[in-house]
Amino acid sequence: KWAIRAAGLFLFIFTCGFLDTIKDRWYVFDPTSLHELAKDAIAFSPNNTAGMIEHIVANLTATYPSTAISINTDSSEWVFNNAGGAMGAMYIIHASITEYVIIFGTPLGTEGHTGLHTADDYFNILVGEQWAFRPGALEMERYPPGSLNFTPRGIVKQYKMHEGCFALEYARGWIPLMIPFGFADTITSTLDIPTFYRTARITAREMLKNLLIGKI
Repeated sequence: KWAIRAAGLFLFIFTCGFLDTIKDRWYVFDPTSLHELAKDAIAFSPNNTAGMIEHIVANLTATYPSTAISINTDSSEWVFNNAGGAMGAMYIIHASITEYVIIFGTPLGTEGHTGLHTADDYFNILVGEQWAFRPGALEMERYPPGSLNFTPRGIVKQYKMHEGCFALEYARGWIPLMIPFGFADTITSTLDIPTFYRTARITAREMLKNLLIGKI
């Protein structure tokens, strides 16, 4: 039995390692292009967050055909998100096994832990300002509108989003492994079951829609 279990564990680790080396073949979005899109949205609708979001969604819909990737154009699907001690709201524009694109922010401000993830995270500030800090740093990182806070996988930070801060966030890597962090505060603290259900439903729906057209 122990030999079978060891063989199964070895096969699982080998499979995970192999998939990790080829995951980039399933990426569709480009971090540089998304950063430029965020800056274009700021220029297109200065001081108008809703206009920025509309510009981003319209651009993504026009750029990527529906046969290659599914984009959620329903900008009314905002849900609260409690993770790492921080609270804000998010609108899921795209969610698949290897990528997600969301708008995240809060008009009130929030602060927390980024989480330890298996994905690279690109945080493009649209309005407001974000501060960040890594252990050992004696000065904070400051991110105004139009800037990018890049957090590679395996790196953790403390971050603070000031009043009225919203961002275009893009993550690439193994997205399902990020989900426990995204739900942990809801399960153990807020017990906001309706939000938990809506978030899980939207995420699962978007991932399934992408899988059905071959987007992993």
